[in-house]
Amino acid sequence: MSIIENRKANHDYFIEERHEAGLVLEGWEVKAIRAGRAQIQEAYVIIRDGELWLLGAHISPLLAASTHIRPDPVRTRKLLMRGAEISKLIGKVVRAGYTLVPLDMHYLKGRIKLAVGLAKGKKQHDKRASEKDREWQRDRARLMKTRA
Repeated sequence: MSIIENRKANHDYFIEERHEAGLVLEGWEVKAIRAGRAQIQEAYVIIRDGELWLLGAHISPLLAASTHIRPDPVRTRKLLMRGAEISKLIGKVVRAGYTLVPLDMHYLKGRIKLAVGLAKGKKQHDKRASEKDREWQRDRARLMKTRA
């Protein structure tokens, strides 16, 4: 079940592979995500010291979350993946010029997971071509609906 989706990622990048990662979250963050108060549009994933980190994700704290902590909505959050998987991703990002993009946040067996995409950036003409294809698919479906 998807919580948040990063639609901008499919527009700006060619997604070649999808990987699933766990998130290291605090209690107030889990409550806020369950309430739908998270945003990953401007977020990105970096590699630091052989670990994956999520930067730029904004999780707005609930008003009644806690009284004894000071929530930081845009703090850097660690991503959890197996070591072999991380090393494969590091190799592709460093050597092949790929980037890691958060695609969506979802539940898996009651846990909050982040889908990370291994992506290459689109040029402006690629974006125009994909927009043209999307419009054609929409028009074709409209034509088929009127004939049926």
